Amino acid sequence: MPIRQLPEDLINRIAAGEVVERPASVVKELVENAIDAGASRVAITTAGGGQSLIRIEDDGVGMDEADLLLSVERHATSKLADDGLDDIRTLGFRGEALASIGSVAELTISSRRAEDASGLKLAVRHGIKARPVPLAMNRGTIVEVRELFANVPARRKFLKSERAEAAAITDIVKRLAMANPGVQFTLDGADRTSANWPGQLGEGALRARLGDVLGADFGENAVTLATIRHGMVVTGLAGLPTYTRANSLSQYFFVNGRSVRDKVLVGAIRAAYSDFVFRDRFPVVAIFLAVDPAEVDVNVHPAKAELRFRDPGGVRGAVIRAIGDALTAAGHRASSGVAEDVVGAFRVPEFGGVVTSEGLAAPSPSYAGYPPPPRGGGYPTEAALRFAAFDEPSARYNEPVAERVEDYPLGTAKAQMFDNFIVAQNGDSLLLVDQHAAHERLVYERFKAQMASGPVASQLQLIPVVVELPEDDCARLEEAAPVLEKLGLAIERFGARAVAVRETPALLGQPDVAGLVQDLADGLAEWDSTAALADRLEAIIGRMACHGSVRSGRRLKLEEMNALLREMEVTPHSGQCIHGRPTYVELKKADIERLFGRTR
Repeated sequence: MPIRQLPEDLINRIAAGEVVERPASVVKELVENAIDAGASRVAITTAGGGQSLIRIEDDGVGMDEADLLLSVERHATSKLADDGLDDIRTLGFRGEALASIGSVAELTISSRRAEDASGLKLAVRHGIKARPVPLAMNRGTIVEVRELFANVPARRKFLKSERAEAAAITDIVKRLAMANPGVQFTLDGADRTSANWPGQLGEGALRARLGDVLGADFGENAVTLATIRHGMVVTGLAGLPTYTRANSLSQYFFVNGRSVRDKVLVGAIRAAYSDFVFRDRFPVVAIFLAVDPAEVDVNVHPAKAELRFRDPGGVRGAVIRAIGDALTAAGHRASSGVAEDVVGAFRVPEFGGVVTSEGLAAPSPSYAGYPPPPRGGGYPTEAALRFAAFDEPSARYNEPVAERVEDYPLGTAKAQMFDNFIVAQNGDSLLLVDQHAAHERLVYERFKAQMASGPVASQLQLIPVVVELPEDDCARLEEAAPVLEKLGLAIERFGARAVAVRETPALLGQPDVAGLVQDLADGLAEWDSTAALADRLEAIIGRMACHGSVRSGRRLKLEEMNALLREMEVTPHSGQCIHGRPTYVELKKADIERLFGRTR
């Protein structure tokens, strides 16, 4: 539709105009205009961190002379069908960006429609407009902004370094590229490393674009979100719980195609991963939420970076449900980055050899004080003679491989190391499983399943176990007894400084009752509120699961190890313990060969 001047009453209803805070905000407004114009290709060029030059070229619909002149007027827009602000379906709508930019920089707009013989070029220098002049160009629009804030030195003085401003521009373009996978984005300039994100089409377009922007490892270690709840559509990718970062900078949120910051969405991510992520770690997510425009107010922030939901509880629930379903479907998957960390932790022992970029080189000239070995062979030691016996074929090692290695996802157990780690092998990988962490997750998930269907089954203690505790701890446990009983733990006061445990959860087997009760007492003291105990059920279950799991130091039989592996394969979230640590590490055969320099 043609650009029109908004009526005075609507101008007054719109908040203060677009604030050009820094070069990145200029790039954001101009690229959003290009996307709204139907561009399939957007090229961004900068210099001096955007202070010297910002150039945006697109292949959108273009403008005629009337629209071109009106585009640099205040409160003129083509993005509102009527005068209502409750049905915003475009990225930009205030109609003030170009006018604001033109008042603090040298602005040039060149544009041509497909049906026009040539384009037009309009120059605006610090708010003063010239007449449009003809220009030969392809269909689309080219906007150049030079010497930003040159006439406002106070604003320019407070900009950051060129590198920091260029990085801010990159971040803005990344977010726009993530939200618009069908559009090709190129980012170039003397102040940066060039980037090119080709347009992606088809069913896997979003995953491909997120992989291009955030890195291929994110796509490999993320689950797909696809949930409709209460009229809200949640899509995107959510990283596995073992794929985390030290801060929240890798969490991206988009509402109706607009990149936003919102406390409701941040809180939903925290709640969705509360069972899985280790403290002080942040999952990597790219969440796309589609809601009825009437249900969200995007006119809260001048830069439209913040918004307000009409039903924040519904939004929170939809996001939590989407992530929960996706992580459950992921089953026992763990981040591939865990294996990379393990490979990086290995060191080649210094046995007289030297390590080169091509692997382990030949032995050094001397070894342990001995002269070099004689030509044609090494020293004939007793160990070498014993080792030579393995050169002869053995019937035992000629057995079919299928009889010894079954093709389970987590393989079959081969041994136990340090009385805590299970060594398993599948078709092409070696797996190391932390038996305590894995069983802790399994018990935790059983607890949750039993709670969902009713009270947790308990087993009666033949003789009640009396646990002595400080009087304050006994009082807290006595007050929490009704809630604990629903979890299968029956406790009653036994004098001033003791409690008696009559029943324990059946699925814990034979736990250390005294340790379990002490741990729960510590938790109640930490939470400092038994009134909110119902909200702490997951934390209580986690403490119980820890005491009911296979302990480190317990030796297992092969049958027990394999039973644990099989249960992990069918239990959701078993790839990480309840504290967010990985329960197993998988090393591919190629990783192991790389450790020994067997590069192909």
